[in-house]
Amino acid sequence: MMGADRNEDDIVAEIVDRLSEKYPALGRERVQTVVTEHRESMTTAKVRDFVPVLIERAAKDQLKAEVKAAKKA
Repeated sequence: MMGADRNEDDIVAEIVDRLSEKYPALGRERVQTVVTEHRESMTTAKVRDFVPVLIERAAKDQLKAEVKAAKKA
């Protein structure tokens, strides 16, 4: 959950950092795009506490699938 001293933008930036380190082959720009797309898909969520967790999980799943597909190609 987000503490009062941490806003969603900061947490999302940390997610981009973590996922960029985990998936360096995709590049930071691709990771940023995927995270942003998932964040935008959750703009109507009324309770924001868990949105960063959901963004990270969805982005991680997508990035993992992209890496796997790239290895097969």
